[in-house]
Amino acid sequence: MVILVWISTDTRMSRNKHFVSSQKQITLLFLFWIINAYTNVFGQVSLHILGTAQDAGAPQIGCKKECCISLWDNGIQENVVSLGVIDNTIKTHYLFEATPDIGQQLALLEAETRGLTNMSGIFITHGHIGHYSGLLYLGKEAMNGNNIPLFAAKRMADFLRKNGPWEQLVLNQNINIMELVPEKELKLSSNLHITPILVPHRDEYSETVGFIIKGSQKTALFIPDIDKWERWDTAIENLINEVDFAFLDATFFDGKELPNRNMDAIPHPFVVESIQRFDSLSSSEKAKIYFIHFNHTNPLLKRNSKAFQLLTEKGFQIAKTGMKFEL
Repeated sequence: MVILVWISTDTRMSRNKHFVSSQKQITLLFLFWIINAYTNVFGQVSLHILGTAQDAGAPQIGCKKECCISLWDNGIQENVVSLGVIDNTIKTHYLFEATPDIGQQLALLEAETRGLTNMSGIFITHGHIGHYSGLLYLGKEAMNGNNIPLFAAKRMADFLRKNGPWEQLVLNQNINIMELVPEKELKLSSNLHITPILVPHRDEYSETVGFIIKGSQKTALFIPDIDKWERWDTAIENLINEVDFAFLDATFFDGKELPNRNMDAIPHPFVVESIQRFDSLSSSEKAKIYFIHFNHTNPLLKRNSKAFQLLTEKGFQIAKTGMKFEL
């Protein structure tokens, strides 16, 4: 809504006073136009996809397979999974995950805000390389951050405090670790609330959390990494029902992608399993689901693949870098 403020003038004023008052009117109108134009362009809270690939990106280092060759040859790169959230009401923005591509991703997010918001924190899901290794670039050798709020659950926070080189970021006050309590809502502003939720995963160094990101109008669910759905004591369908957008783990399309690996040791829900599980959902519920976090072998990275076509025909969505959602 555009708000216009007009200061009435006394017609009995002198011509000079009337001119000064008119100038004030024009200035105020212009300021309110700027404020409203900013809000109309950006909305109150927006979520941005900054990357969709698994921890090592795509193409992946050392990969000489067909899935990577065309990407290498054509200079195509998909950044590691990350979200950006902008809260225009208090001029802040946040990163979800600190990936190896953090420099480019932060630049993309700041370009969206046209430099009108400030970096106010980073949320980390867990301690696997693609989700936290970008923190290195907050150190004195690079950004030299100044007490950037770093939101992480307890084990992840302890890992960063007690192990090098991450502890240097704490000692040098590049980051300020803010411990998250699972299931406890964190109010960042009147229009932006974040709730971490514990999910089952390979937790060598930390627990793993997903995030419920609640804006003033809509809510998103972000679970880039999880073990098989049936290993979780929460029914994922219930969470999908409660949100407007669900960004869910799609690391592997099926179990054939890594023939030389024991897939039981990396038990992500295959996309084909998720398709089967969610098959009974209504079309509106399916449309909420955006698959994300693709391994470099995942055919969903290629829009002309049969897997991509199957997923879209089934009514599901595929997350793509550059997508924007109003919350």
